[in-house]
Amino acid sequence: MIPPAFEYHRPTDLASAVGLLAQLGDEARVIAGGHSLIPMMKLRMAEPAHLVDLQSVGELKGITVASDHVQIGAMVTQSDLIAHDGLARAIPLIREAALQIADPQVRYVGTIGGNVANGDPGNDMPGLMQCLDASFTLTGPSGSRDVAARDFYHGLYSTDRADDEILTRITIPVPAGGYAYEKQKRKIGDYATAAAAVLLNRRGGTVSFASIAMTNLSDMPVWSQAAGEALLGTDCGTEAVTAAIAAMLADIDPQADNRGPIAFKRHVAGVILARAIARAWSRT
Repeated sequence: MIPPAFEYHRPTDLASAVGLLAQLGDEARVIAGGHSLIPMMKLRMAEPAHLVDLQSVGELKGITVASDHVQIGAMVTQSDLIAHDGLARAIPLIREAALQIADPQVRYVGTIGGNVANGDPGNDMPGLMQCLDASFTLTGPSGSRDVAARDFYHGLYSTDRADDEILTRITIPVPAGGYAYEKQKRKIGDYATAAAAVLLNRRGGTVSFASIAMTNLSDMPVWSQAAGEALLGTDCGTEAVTAAIAAMLADIDPQADNRGPIAFKRHVAGVILARAIARAWSRT
């Protein structure tokens, strides 16, 4: 289908973009890479009267790597994430996940800000950001504020971002230890049937830190604190992994769709999490 008519705006700085949203109100939508919004417009599921394109806002681009944290501009593309060697050294989990998003054509245009901002539970980066304990900077007419990724998602396409705010930056503490992002999908370019992001650290022969998040298994990304806690003090043996999977399964709420029935999705979630734990543990 063809989307309805709309007015197109392309501001060149953040202040102008925020001003347009304040001026145009709920008739305006921000567009980053467009991979979520444009299909919804074509299906007439979204009919904004105004599009505010952020492609020319230089303040929203760039990656800064410090000793203890990384900052990523919202308009950084998935391809940029993959190509940045400093980011790959600091947080290799991000490159590992970005390489599993869609295909090269999508990754050259799709942005990390767009991926995390719209509340699509099928997107890869929201769960990853929860696993990494990232925070999102939101800028609106009243200024800027930071929201933890673990508090940002409220439900399907529902987030803490107000209509007149723009997600401008992502800040991530640099993790230590092992990592893994495992994803099962029907075909190249598809959303996950289930995906798991895992961070592990060890002290001696046991787990001293664990963070686990799941993708596309609820109406929002699921950071499973209980699953991580099930691994603490263990050597990630069979019993511990089984306990972590059971805790994760208690936290997710998958729905049947063209990726499979609920029982299948729960089974896949367990398999994917077991693989991610094993690979993260091998890297500690």
